[in-house]
Amino acid sequence: MANALTVKGQVTIPKRIRDTLGLQPGDMVGFEINTLGQVVVSRAGSEAAAPGQDPDRFEKLRGCADYKWGSTREYMKFIRGDDYDQD
Repeated sequence: MANALTVKGQVTIPKRIRDTLGLQPGDMVGFEINTLGQVVVSRAGSEAAAPGQDPDRFEKLRGCADYKWGSTREYMKFIRGDDYDQD
């Protein structure tokens, strides 16, 4: 699978690769060169979920400033985990 390089040095990441890595518009992408001289593309950041793995509760909200909380109790349970139960 080959893609043309633009005059700005950009290429399009094929959909199959974007889907496999779980990439969405705005996601950070890392590039590395392995010992064979091949470029390895990955999701940038150690907190990114691996493909097929559920993102953590904070990753689910990244970029979602319009999320509506039902109550403070619901919010605290969300950020502290399922074991939060304070009366």
